[in-house]
Amino acid sequence: MLNRYPLWKNLLILFVVVLGLLYSAPNLYPDDEAILINNENLEMSEADVAQVETALEAAQIDFFGVEFDANSIQVRLNGVEDQFRAKTAIEESLTDDYIVALNLAPTTPGWMQAIGAGKMNLGLDLQGGVHFLMEVDMDAAIERRMADNLSNVRSILREQRIRTRGINLVDNTHLEVRFANTQDRSSARSELLDNFPDLQFQNREANDLYILDMRLTQDIVLQIQRDTLQANRTTLLNRVDALGVAEPTVQQQGSDRIVVELPGVQDPAQAIRILQRIATLEFHLEAELGAPRSSYENYQTPDGLLVDVDNDVILQGDRISSVRSTLDQNGMPQVQINLDAQGGNQINRVTRENVGRNMDILLIETKSRTINSLDEDGNEVEEVEFYEEKRLISHATIRTALPRTFVITGLTAREANDLSLLISSGSLAAPMTIVEQSVIGPSMGRENLEAGFRGVQIASALVVLFMFAYYRLFGLAANAALIMNILLIFSVMSLIGATLTLPGIVGIVLTVGMAVDANVLIFTRIREELANGISPQQAIDAGYNRAFTTILDANLTTFLVAVVLFTIGTGPVKGFAVTLMIGIATSMFTAIVGTRAIVNLIYGGRTVQALSIGNYAKAAPASS
Repeated sequence: MLNRYPLWKNLLILFVVVLGLLYSAPNLYPDDEAILINNENLEMSEADVAQVETALEAAQIDFFGVEFDANSIQVRLNGVEDQFRAKTAIEESLTDDYIVALNLAPTTPGWMQAIGAGKMNLGLDLQGGVHFLMEVDMDAAIERRMADNLSNVRSILREQRIRTRGINLVDNTHLEVRFANTQDRSSARSELLDNFPDLQFQNREANDLYILDMRLTQDIVLQIQRDTLQANRTTLLNRVDALGVAEPTVQQQGSDRIVVELPGVQDPAQAIRILQRIATLEFHLEAELGAPRSSYENYQTPDGLLVDVDNDVILQGDRISSVRSTLDQNGMPQVQINLDAQGGNQINRVTRENVGRNMDILLIETKSRTINSLDEDGNEVEEVEFYEEKRLISHATIRTALPRTFVITGLTAREANDLSLLISSGSLAAPMTIVEQSVIGPSMGRENLEAGFRGVQIASALVVLFMFAYYRLFGLAANAALIMNILLIFSVMSLIGATLTLPGIVGIVLTVGMAVDANVLIFTRIREELANGISPQQAIDAGYNRAFTTILDANLTTFLVAVVLFTIGTGPVKGFAVTLMIGIATSMFTAIVGTRAIVNLIYGGRTVQALSIGNYAKAAPASS
């Protein structure tokens, strides 16, 4: 029978509509202003909760819904003003090791959260937050790699008892080793070739010295730069997680810059302190007894033991490819470390020659602090000063020659977990500077959000009025499908965790027009069929079937353009492309399947003499 869906198809459409309502409903629940407290190096405890509550009570700030686990403490507050006051009070009561961040806590009912129904994430322009453009110091990354190579060249030649007349860095990509004769140079070259596959070797003579030049090729320099940029981006993502930011943006821009956007964060100084912290790991041997005082430094282990650490670096932390905390066969905690190929060769060579000695791991952080001073005019200015902090995080005995994958044992469960976290999320591969910074306040973000939704409401209202006035009952069906389409867009974005931005709202407005455009094509076709004298039932069937190909072609080409925009675009362009792609997919369903289901329920299976679809001209009867 024409224009009748089987029961299963009607139930399937109803099921999709109910799901759309269910998964878009969480967006009706406003978030609570909240404070999120965590510590990168320590687990949260009830003592921390008590200290936070005491600080808030002393500042006479009303709060509720205190939640905590091993990773963080969350405190809900009654408004933005209380949120800012609470942040200040908590920061003053805790040490600098704690991160106190502004946050939003969902009020979605627990049963909705249990089925994965949550609110859409709002972008920087709708929620407020901070934007940074950070530049990676590529020269420092290459210099660090060559300094690591220099230290290892010195160690290899010392172990092989090959005498030199000096080793030094000529520039960031050029290392030279000087010898007194060709025999020593030849022996050294044979030993070094296998250990430094990334370097190009060349012999030359100057001033009665026999020199071995070791240079980075241009391809390797480019590879180091790519690896450094990717490593810094990964580290920044790990650090952003510590700030408790929902849907942060950490994207590569060009060959040496990274864009960081942190929605909801209103303290750029704190974000800078976390993001710009420079850290690296270094592996050293413990100094031998009787070693010259200038060849080692004193460090204290977590247990309070004083250790003499040799100045020569065995391995830099950028050679670590992965790390995780595990248990050995006896159920004791250990840290498993995986190195890249060159790092594996370096650690194997050094540990093979030093079984029984202790190996130490240093965490070296370059931190920043603000210093107030007076300028020439006597005005107080703030200056950022960088300082270096070193600490010993592991002191273990080498039991055997280590391969690329090895474990560090003799740790407590807490020490193993802390060491794993420090290594996996700790270090930037190269220093970074902030070249651009901007802050969008929460009030401005809220204004953008309200203006954006007003645009959606006005556009929808105008379309609804036009469709009803022009297409009557069929226009009502299209309007119902349009509302269902908007709900489906919100539900899909909430379900997949997409971020809504101001350009994304523009994409929704565009989708509203495209959704009814499909119905306009269908309804116009139905009018044409009716004008040609075809019965109403056949006209409905022909209108939907014959317009389908045109609608599919138009939407498919627009969808492909949106895919291209999402692939090559950044920031606002991606936000627009995401909502456009989702809107096209949902509008195809609602405009074709949804409206036809409604029309079928109204007209299907009935004897119909006329359709409520507006005016149309009937074809003139043929003359005899």
